[in-house]
Amino acid sequence: MELPFRRRNPADVDGDEEKAHQLPSPQNVSLRERFKHFTWAWFTLPMSTGGIALLLASTPHRFTGLTTIGKIFYIFDLVIFVCLVAGIIARFTLAPGSLQKSLLHPTEALFVPTAFLAVLNILACIQEYGVPASGPWLVVTLRVLFWLYMAVTFCLAVMQYWYLFTAPKRLTIQSMTPAWILPIFPVMLTGTLASLIAANQPPSARLSIIVAGVTFQGLGLMVSMIMYPIYLTRLMQYGLPASNLRPGMFIAVGPPSFTGLAFIGMANALPSGYGYFATRPMAIEILQTVALFMAIVLWSLSFWFIALAIVSVLAATKSTKFHLVWWAFVFPNVGFTICTGNIGRQLGSQGIMWVASAMAIVLVTMWFFVFISHVRAVLTKEIMMPGKDEDKDQYKWDDEQHNIPTPP
Repeated sequence: MELPFRRRNPADVDGDEEKAHQLPSPQNVSLRERFKHFTWAWFTLPMSTGGIALLLASTPHRFTGLTTIGKIFYIFDLVIFVCLVAGIIARFTLAPGSLQKSLLHPTEALFVPTAFLAVLNILACIQEYGVPASGPWLVVTLRVLFWLYMAVTFCLAVMQYWYLFTAPKRLTIQSMTPAWILPIFPVMLTGTLASLIAANQPPSARLSIIVAGVTFQGLGLMVSMIMYPIYLTRLMQYGLPASNLRPGMFIAVGPPSFTGLAFIGMANALPSGYGYFATRPMAIEILQTVALFMAIVLWSLSFWFIALAIVSVLAATKSTKFHLVWWAFVFPNVGFTICTGNIGRQLGSQGIMWVASAMAIVLVTMWFFVFISHVRAVLTKEIMMPGKDEDKDQYKWDDEQHNIPTPP
């Protein structure tokens, strides 16, 4: 993701222009060279595709063939994911040392978690499409993968934020975008995964999965809540992001909406008559009520963020060019849509459920729009090119050794 910028020092202009002139002409860039700029942000594509498959599995109003369409999206998601893994390996092979650079780059490194989010969608869709048609072995497999995923993503969240806090090139307030939340996203959505798989797990395993889900969903929400004041301060002081980066504002929609749907799902999966709830049978009904009203409160915050992002994007449609962050049109809003449908189910409101179904249609349409734009951008060499992707050098050190983002 490119970063919003402030006006450059005139003394730096000549150096920047000289650097720009050194970039090769698009006609002279080979496919081999382009693969060296295949960044982690590409995993926003399978992340969003798997999100659509998950959305189609949970849409309130269904018709014959909808599940089949969801399975097609899921299979396509698997194909894309495998291709992107091959692509990122090709990049690291063609450019020795680029793996370490990508993990330490202050901008590109923020998108490493999207690969783990793509994996989470694969696991969630295994539950939705695989478990109903398979044996108990798949339930056990998902339980093992759940704990493994939780451990790996928690380590990722700790180490990535630790590096951002100690890196030589520090991110500054004026460069703040909702992408700063991404490192906590994978472990946060452990709760979302728990809400999906818990109901099929035996009571002895279900309660521990739900407790872990609440723990890390709560962790992700609290870290996000810490980030939101920084984000709003950045908007107040420095204005909106560049026009082609404004779709990234939808990332802020994700944490509260995914937390709302996770709380509802986990509360509904609580094991009656087992463990803690064996001596407190009324606790389940109370927790389900609390979860519903917490989800409504969190939904309202997501709705405000989504409205703000829509207005900001519409205000700059004429000057917008494709960027991989456009996939934020889809994935965060998947959580918002599923949360809306779950609230409607809990309240028994057909009106709310019809709104969720209509939103699902809009999101599927948006997926096709962004996918076509993505393919077109690759063919016209707007992305995956020297100096145009998340791996480019966008920082200059000022006299106080603080980096200042500069325009491309």
